Amino acid sequence: MKQIPLTASKRTLVGRKVKQLRQLGRLPANIYGNQVPSVAVEVNLKDFTAVFKQVGETGLVELTVDNEKRPVLIKNVQIHPATQAPLHVEFYQVDLKQKVKAKVPVELTGQAPAVDQKLGVLLTLLDEIEVETLPADLPEKLTVDVGKLAQVGNTIKVKDVSLPTGVTAITLPDAEVVKIGELVTKEAQAQAEAEAAAKAQAQAETAAAAPTAVAPGATPQAATPTAETPKTPPAKTEK
Repeated sequence: MKQIPLTASKRTLVGRKVKQLRQLGRLPANIYGNQVPSVAVEVNLKDFTAVFKQVGETGLVELTVDNEKRPVLIKNVQIHPATQAPLHVEFYQVDLKQKVKAKVPVELTGQAPAVDQKLGVLLTLLDEIEVETLPADLPEKLTVDVGKLAQVGNTIKVKDVSLPTGVTAITLPDAEVVKIGELVTKEAQAQAEAEAAAKAQAQAETAAAAPTAVAPGATPQAATPTAETPKTPPAKTEK
């Protein structure tokens, strides 16, 4: 795999002062790795954006810092929630002779017959698969053909995905990547919601009509009379 070049320089601004870098179009970053001391660096934001768009988190980058070339993978890109601009990035320095673990995006191809025939819907359960391989052998993406999914319940699992030579899946082999689910129409959904509402109302009415239980040892309260009981006049004594 070809390494994409990117130039970085060591930075001295840390903490809240990195805002000054962003105002100048610079992106704060850090380099780390197995037995690699952490180094604070900065890169040109436009250059990084172009490289990241090309390689993602699985492509090798040749990061040059003070004339020293380092093979790295892009990791943990922090994004501004409003502008979607990168705020910080980490570069993981790798040893080209040692295997690494990375999550590779899944790309679906083909047309599922079950969807075309309106028998069901295509559910994407995994959008990336974790693999282990040498840095130079990391695939950019894993292609999954859904053309054989013809019935409701048909699935494609991790063990069914074709992997390049030298690449091993870390994600559990029986984990489902895609599946054909049942087709739920609006009418069926509305009917189910109406039945659920009617059942809930019936349960509420039953609960309201049930007598109130008396706790053990408690004295039941006398019922409130609905009308005043007529008083019996005193008996007359004959003289």
